[in-house]
Amino acid sequence: MFSNLEIGIDLGTANVLVHTKNKGIVLNEPSVVAVNADTKQVIAVGSEAKDMIGKTPANIIAVRPLRDGVIADFDITSQMLKHVMKKAAKTVGVAIRKPDVVVCTPSGATSVERRAIHDAVKSCGAKNVHLIEEPVAAAIGADLPVEEPVANVIVDIGGGTTEVAIISYGGVVNCNTVRIGGDLLNENIIQHVRKGYNLLIGERTAENIKIEIGYALIEHPEQTMAVRGRDLVTGLPKTITLRSTEIQEAIKESLLHILEAIRATLENCPAELSGDIVDHGVVLSGGGALLNGMKEWLSDEIIVPVHIAPNPLESVAVGTGRALRFINKLQTTGK
Repeated sequence: MFSNLEIGIDLGTANVLVHTKNKGIVLNEPSVVAVNADTKQVIAVGSEAKDMIGKTPANIIAVRPLRDGVIADFDITSQMLKHVMKKAAKTVGVAIRKPDVVVCTPSGATSVERRAIHDAVKSCGAKNVHLIEEPVAAAIGADLPVEEPVANVIVDIGGGTTEVAIISYGGVVNCNTVRIGGDLLNENIIQHVRKGYNLLIGERTAENIKIEIGYALIEHPEQTMAVRGRDLVTGLPKTITLRSTEIQEAIKESLLHILEAIRATLENCPAELSGDIVDHGVVLSGGGALLNGMKEWLSDEIIVPVHIAPNPLESVAVGTGRALRFINKLQTTGK
């Protein structure tokens, strides 16, 4: 009865999203799994496991089985996917048996990495697994006319990677992937606080700093934020005040690498499509698109219009869910 259920999965470094044809996004959970180190048993998945990061006893480890958009730990990813499918089935209210699944892969993924993603999903009971490149999924989810012979430029700034692609007529004309994303920006902030203040902060604190006072490289009224961590000299808890300008400086290098990737992609664009880019501009998707001032900074730097996708965090998941309609047109692998 439900064998023709169609599911799209955005297997992201930071979040896993599941999209179904009739209900839209039915699940949005962090890609974190809490595992008992002794028994290798999964204790929690998603938000529950994310709350445990940095707060667990020695025998429980909260891990992120996906790194840079690809599978770093196959067994844990398979178990996470099983939990995700079960949760999605509860939300939809049907028994999901042998669904058709579309999963996105980074465009720079090797054939081994693609096979790992394909096998992990297949092991969860999927009937057919189609792989679709992440930028194409993001473009479909951002309502761009990917089937038409016009240039659609998408910049997908995810947790582990940033993908810049020019898509025309259902395929990727040119694309660049850099392994820089939200996770690296968090790491830059952790290192800055460690070096500048001898203070150790966790990933979640760094993420909050980035969201609150993180800015792209634009002029802005300075903001401050109180941050708590562990003093590396005394070993005691300590509170400091951070300024938005120093956070901007801490993430500057990573942001310039993203800009470099965008420029390199646009430089290699076929002349016929360049005119379209001037008219239609560039679309930002992924969590990184929400960094304060990102849109303004990029439009100043590349001198073409920059737009943010209607729902940047969900673009890829929505795109994978919709992709089954023209899966034959899109250049996919994984059959």
